[in-house]
Amino acid sequence: MRIAIDTGGTFTDCVYFNADGLQVLKIPSTPADPGDAIMRAVSQIAGVEASGEVRHGTTVGTNALLERKGARVAFVTTKGFEDTIAIGRQARNKLYDLFFKKPEPLAPADLRFGVNERTAADGSILVAVCPEELESLKSAVAAMAPESIAVSLLFGFANSANERAVCEALVELGCPVSAAHQILPEFREYERGSTVLINAYLAPKMQSYLQHLDTRLQARGMSLQVMQSSGGIVPASLAAREPVRTILSGPAGGVVGARAVAQEAGFNRVLTFDMGGTSTDVALVDCDAGVQTTTESQIEGMPVAIPVLSIHTVGAGGGSLASFDRGGALKVGPESAGAVPGPICYGRGERPTVTDANLVLGRLDANGFLGGGMKLDVERTRQAMENTRQPLPSVEVFAEGIIALANSHMAQALRKISVEQGHDPRDFVLLSFGGAGPLHACELARALRIPKVLVPNLPGALSAYGILLSDVVRDYSRTVMVSPTDPTLEKHFIDLEANADFKALPERSVDVRYAGQGYELRLPYTGDFVDQFHAMHKRKYGYADVGRSVEVVNVRLRMIEAGEKLKSPRTASKPGDGSAALIREDRIFCDGAWRVSKVYNRAKLTAGDKFPGPAVVAEYSATTYLPPGCSATVDDLLNLVIEVEATT
Repeated sequence: MRIAIDTGGTFTDCVYFNADGLQVLKIPSTPADPGDAIMRAVSQIAGVEASGEVRHGTTVGTNALLERKGARVAFVTTKGFEDTIAIGRQARNKLYDLFFKKPEPLAPADLRFGVNERTAADGSILVAVCPEELESLKSAVAAMAPESIAVSLLFGFANSANERAVCEALVELGCPVSAAHQILPEFREYERGSTVLINAYLAPKMQSYLQHLDTRLQARGMSLQVMQSSGGIVPASLAAREPVRTILSGPAGGVVGARAVAQEAGFNRVLTFDMGGTSTDVALVDCDAGVQTTTESQIEGMPVAIPVLSIHTVGAGGGSLASFDRGGALKVGPESAGAVPGPICYGRGERPTVTDANLVLGRLDANGFLGGGMKLDVERTRQAMENTRQPLPSVEVFAEGIIALANSHMAQALRKISVEQGHDPRDFVLLSFGGAGPLHACELARALRIPKVLVPNLPGALSAYGILLSDVVRDYSRTVMVSPTDPTLEKHFIDLEANADFKALPERSVDVRYAGQGYELRLPYTGDFVDQFHAMHKRKYGYADVGRSVEVVNVRLRMIEAGEKLKSPRTASKPGDGSAALIREDRIFCDGAWRVSKVYNRAKLTAGDKFPGPAVVAEYSATTYLPPGCSATVDDLLNLVIEVEATT
């Protein structure tokens, strides 16, 4: 048995196969110990005894980093470079922000240590680290009692001899040691130091969590695998050792699942929109080009230079809290009600959320939530929102304002990955998933003039579905700084493959730039990669200089063991109006007035059914809202394909 589990801020989503095909289970998350919800899910799915694997998308590392609840970490580097992680780069996202403040380094000044050693840029050892220096370093670090240690020496990527010696000495202190030459053997001192420091900051907590969960699962005959931010599965032991690779673990599963669904449905270019309880993740996916990764991502202003999927996240979700500032202006998020206490309608929350707003507007089926497994409290929600709606004239106006603000945050995120990158949203389909995504998808599509929305089958668990489909992947890299015709280029790839600790199908790529440029472009390593580079440079920046010399900065190797490919069953279509799936007629509030609406049971819709909005489509894992002017068609894969009418 293979079970994929995506732990979210509000719900834990599980996808698995049994005799009846693909199944979904959603249970409330347990923030105090996410493993409790996982074990409860495994018990419900597999019973007391089982064998197989659990694939896990985790937010433990992400939350520890965002909440600054990681380890007390020591940073060890070449003497004179201790403050690299504090100085960082001169670049500022908001150039004229007078109140701009850099994030505090994860290692404070008294936990930064310098080693008297020096490696040259070409890898030659200028000053070898001596035994006396190592003993002095050990004593100094031990005196500060760190819980974890990060080691990143100058030019350690070119020759790791000094770095290895320092790590071997510090391991004797008995706490986890993260080495830059193992995690990121690439140039750019600040980014490499930041990445290894984040890894060390997360290591104790992630090791404890994953080892404890793995032990509990092994007692039931199950093994644990973990989703990486780059869109591939690794064993729990590696994820525990290199937790920096898991900071976008859950959202990465969504992108993998979205690509698979889009390809089957015949859509090559999609904008993914994954709205959960706490946050929204968006990405641009070109199915023909494959899943795209970047090494230029940041989290909380700190560079993370390992490969991650190109995902943009905003703090807007179903649990985002609504409030009024001191000037009386309404604001939504980024603070979330989470799983505890949750939205008001779940029975324990007291502050209005986006989910509560959708409920009072009639966009959620109070009796059919989670397939009828959870009844939403409409009266309690209306009363609580009535008590907090001032200075707005009614609960409905308050609720529409909450939705409008949440939508504006999410529309801005979609523009960032499309318009700001030179892509026209009108050329894409909006693929919406997550527990809350289909409630907002049509309004977002209308705001960006996206003509179609695709709501896949089982949308609330698409991230878990993607984790289930994912390949087993390991990434390796090396900074080389050579010309495209250098005879050693091929040898670097051969060396990477020979030294890889995971043998599978190799996929080669190179980071290339014009000589003298500060940044590079990544492209597949093929015989014409230089020509491809010129074309890509022109497409991205508007020009190409074919007469200028080109250099290969990094070589990259991705080892891929293909996962099980699942084919969704297709159903013959026949024209219908969805009347067999109609639950009832109801009222829905939109555009400032109550309107007659229909509520459909998605499980009873059949291929070929077509119906207009306003309507609500209820199902176990999510709810879809069709505003007036939109119409939905059920395709032969049982996806909802929604035509969105543009507005002036």
